[in-house]
Amino acid sequence: MRSYVQLLFDVAAEKLPYLNEVPVFFDNPKQESHGDLACNAAMMLAKNLKRRPLDIANEIVNELKFDSSLIEKIEVAPPGFINIKFTHGYISGIINTVLNKSDSFGKSDLHSGKKAIVEFVSANPTGPLTVGHGRNAVSGDTIASLLEWIGYSVDREYYFNNAGRQMRVLGDSVKFRYLQLLGEQIEFPEDHYQGEYITDIARKLHEQYGDTLRENAPADLFKDTAEKEIFADIEKTLKSIGIVFQTYYNENSLYADGKIDDVLKQFKDNNLSYESDGATWLRLSEMGQDADKVIIKSTGEPTYRLPDIAYHTTKFNREYDLIVDLFGSDHNATYTDVLAGLKALGHDTDKIKVLIHQFVTIMQGKEIVKMSTRKANFITLDELIAETGRDAVRYFFNMRSITTHLNFDLEIAKKQTDENPVFYLQYAHARISSIMRMAEEQKIGFSDNPADGLSHEDEIRLLRKLWQFENEVLIAAENFEPQRITVYLEELAAMFHRFYTSCRIIGSEKAVAEARLTLSAAVRQTIKNGLSILGVSAPERM
Repeated sequence: MRSYVQLLFDVAAEKLPYLNEVPVFFDNPKQESHGDLACNAAMMLAKNLKRRPLDIANEIVNELKFDSSLIEKIEVAPPGFINIKFTHGYISGIINTVLNKSDSFGKSDLHSGKKAIVEFVSANPTGPLTVGHGRNAVSGDTIASLLEWIGYSVDREYYFNNAGRQMRVLGDSVKFRYLQLLGEQIEFPEDHYQGEYITDIARKLHEQYGDTLRENAPADLFKDTAEKEIFADIEKTLKSIGIVFQTYYNENSLYADGKIDDVLKQFKDNNLSYESDGATWLRLSEMGQDADKVIIKSTGEPTYRLPDIAYHTTKFNREYDLIVDLFGSDHNATYTDVLAGLKALGHDTDKIKVLIHQFVTIMQGKEIVKMSTRKANFITLDELIAETGRDAVRYFFNMRSITTHLNFDLEIAKKQTDENPVFYLQYAHARISSIMRMAEEQKIGFSDNPADGLSHEDEIRLLRKLWQFENEVLIAAENFEPQRITVYLEELAAMFHRFYTSCRIIGSEKAVAEARLTLSAAVRQTIKNGLSILGVSAPERM
C-alpha cells in the first residue's frame, strides 16, 4: 500500500513539480487519530517555496486522487502533515496477508538486486570482546538483517590488523607472563596487556614447550600464538550470539597485495599528497577538511588514514551499492578524513553510511562497572551472555538508538517478569501459542474471513498495528534504526494483552472465537518475525 500512496504523490507531481524537489517519506503516526500514514513533504518544501506548510499540504492533498475503497480519507494537520487513513475493509485484509506470507511478512523487494556490505566489530585480536564490542556486534548484525529484509544481498565483514606496536606489546605481554611462570622475577610493564587471558595463553605455551622458550623462542611465537588463541575466542563469542561473517579482511593484505602503494601513487599522480619533514601529507585542506594530515610518518609507518582509504577502495572495487561502517565513538573525529580522501580519488562516497555507536555502561546493583582492556578491569561479552542469556543481550543492545549512551541493567535483564521487555515479548508469543493449542483441543479453527467477526475497538487497534509492520521494517532499515523494531513489538504486545483481556476467545460464539483466534495467530507471526530481525528467539512455551 505504501507503493500505491507513493504512486498518488508521483501523479500529483505532474501538476505540482515541486514534489520532485524533496524525497517523499511516509511514517507511521504516533497517535491513532492521525491515521495510518503521515507525510511531512510540505514542511520540507516550505523553506524553498517560501510558503506556509499548511497551504502547501492542502494544495498537495487536492491533487491526490485516490480509490475510496482503499483510502478512507486524506487530511492535513498542523503544522503541515498529510495524514492518510485507510478503510477498515482494506486494513482488515492484513490478517490473511500475515498468515499467507508467514515468515516472510515484513519483507520487501524494494532494493532487490542491490549489494550491501556491513563492516562491524573489527576489533584487533588483542583481547576478548568486551560489552562495548558487543553493542557494535549486535547492532551491526541487526542492521545487516534489516537490509536483507528490504531486498539487499548483504555481506558481513570483519576488518582487523594483526601487526604494529599493539601486537608487539601483546606478544611481549605473553612472553613476560611465560617467564614469570618459570619463576623469573619480572616487573610486568604498566602499559602491557594485564588480563587473565594473557596468563592463560602463557600457561598453554608452558604446557606445550616447558622451559625451552626461555632462551630460544622462535621469532613471533608469543605474538602469533596469542593472536590465534584470541581470534578463536572472538569467533566463538560471536557465534554464541548468532553472528557469522562472510569475510575477515586483514589490513596486512593491503600491503601484500600492493593496494597501499596503488593509493599512494594515485595521490601523488593527482597532486593530492606532498612530502614535508620526512613525512607524506594528504592535502585534506583542499578537500574541505580543516587541515592537511600525515598519511605516512617520518618513521615510514602509515597513520590509520592510508590503510582505511585503501581498504574502502576495495569495497568500491567489489561494486557494492551500499557500504555501511559501524564504528565506536573514538572514530567520530577521524572518519571524515577517510571519506575526503576517497572522494578525491573519484569514489562516490554517497554510497558510504558511517554509523557511530556510543558507549555502554553495565549497571551492577547501583555500581557502575568500569572497563579498561589493558588492565582487564572489564566485563567480557561472554560474561554478559552467561549472566543474562543471548536473547537479553541481543534485545537490550537493540533497545536504544546507537547514537545514545546505553545503560545495560543486569537486574532487569535477568527478571522473569513484565519489567523485562524480552520476557514480555516472548511471553506474548508463548501465550498466543498456548491459546492456539487450547483452541485446537476444543476444535476451534481459523476463520476464512476474520474481518467479518471483528469490530471491537481493541480488535481494530490490533489490525492497524499489524498493518504498520511492513512500513516499520522499511523505515528501520533505511534509517539504520533497529530500536524502532523493539518499540513496535512492545506496543504490539501491549495491544494484544489489552485485546485478550477485553475480547474473550475461548468460550465466545464460534464465528467470533475463530475470527479472534485468526487475529491472534497473525499477531504471533508478527512478533516472531520482529524478534527474528533482532536475532531473538520466539519460544512457544515458557
